[in-house]
Order: sequence, then C-alpha cells, then structure tokens
Amino acid sequence: MTDTTYDGWTAARVAASLLTSERTRTARTSIQAEWPGLTLDIAYAAQDIALADRRSRGETITGIKLGLTSRAKQKQMGVDEPSVAWLTDAMALPAGLPILRDRLIHPRAEPEIAFILGRPLTGPGVTAAQALSAAEYVTGAIEIIDSRYSGFKFTLADAVADNNSSGVYITGPVLRRVDEVDLSLEACLLEVDGDIHDTATGSAVLGHPAEALAFAANTFGARGITLEAGWVVLTGGMTDAVAVDPGSRVGAHFTSLGSITVAGG
Repeated sequence: MTDTTYDGWTAARVAASLLTSERTRTARTSIQAEWPGLTLDIAYAAQDIALADRRSRGETITGIKLGLTSRAKQKQMGVDEPSVAWLTDAMALPAGLPILRDRLIHPRAEPEIAFILGRPLTGPGVTAAQALSAAEYVTGAIEIIDSRYSGFKFTLADAVADNNSSGVYITGPVLRRVDEVDLSLEACLLEVDGDIHDTATGSAVLGHPAEALAFAANTFGARGITLEAGWVVLTGGMTDAVAVDPGSRVGAHFTSLGSITVAGG
C-alpha cells in the first residue's frame, strides 16, 4: 500500500484530521472529496493509526464494531459488504447515564445484537457456525454513532477512516448463551419518546448476526489481527439510526435480550 498518493495526504494525516474533528466536535467535509486517492486499505490504516493514538492516551480495546451489515444500508451506500472498526473503553457508556453532548457532534442511535467472545477467533476462513461457537454470550445493545462528516455524508472509505462513525455504546442487562436464542428471529422495537420508530429482527444483519461475526473475524484476520476472548462485538444496526436530541429518550426492546433506554443529555 502506498501511504501518500495525492496532494500531501497520508493515512496519518487522515487519522489526525478525523481525531481533531472528534476532539473539537467540529464536522468536516468528506475526505475522499478532497482526496480521491483515499482507498479502503488506506482508510483501514488510518483507523489503526487513530487506535494507536487512543491507546497512547490510556484507552484500552474492548472489542470491535461492524457497519453496513443491513442490506438496506448497503444498497443506500452503494456497497455490497460491511466494514469493521474498533471499540475502546472510552466508548462504553454505563447503563443509566445520559449521552454526553459535549463529546459528540450529531449522535444517532441504532439497536444492535452484540456478542461477548468466550475464546479467541482468528480468520480468514471462519464460517458463521465457527464464529458462533466462539461466542460465549449474546446481548442487546444500543450504539450511538457520531460521524465526523457534515450531515452524515460520506463514502465507504470515509466511514472506515472515521472508525465507522464510532461514538459510544451501551450493552443490555440481559446475557444469554448463544444456543438459548434464535438470533435470526430475535426481534427489536426501537422507540423514541414513547413512539415506535422502527422494528427489525436479527435476520436484518446479513441474514444472521453470526455472519457478521464471521465477516469481522475474517476481515481482521486478513490484517493479522485475532478477535480476543472477552471482546464485545457489535454486529451492526438492525434498523436505521435515529437522531438523539437533547432531552429525548431512545429505547431498544428485544424479544429475549431485555430493554435498554438512553437519554439525550
């Protein structure tokens, strides 16, 4: 991979620009619009550089997240596969705490099915069945995504470089063994201030959330990275994301994985 291909841009410069936007809560235009040479390989390199910066500031890896696992979102973005990114402890929001608006630009919430890995998982070549056998628990989650791009307008490479629009995430109070839940049929109702916003089942996530876990293991495995025991894996939004306005309350209610509610601060 060539790090510099156009107009002085590098993977390191991409990472620094997006981290600055995150720290200052200042949205920017698409990087790929400024630098057509931004590729997925360079975007993933920028993602890893940003992770190294986070770790240098004391953050620890808690897991990974997937984006674009919904067929509808893939069609909307004009892509045919998901993307992956990192989670750290600074992104984990304890249940009951409001979303801190002073650290986010334009937060949006989406309900997700999350796995807790019981053993390491290394790709490539991992099947959905093998991925599922590595997961010890499954739980519900709400991810609060927060793009660093104005109006959430970006390309796939932009999104990958931006750590898949990472913000914060909340995992639910109910843990189930993976063999206790039919994840393709696990339903979720997303409500905002008491009104139903959307509904979906686990089949919205690549047909089955285990397919998303396998994709993540194989994608990271191709980069020489193993998914570690204890990591959280957010498998991607089951529904479209909804804006979290100050004072609003967003709830995700699952068939067997309990309920999660978060308030906009």
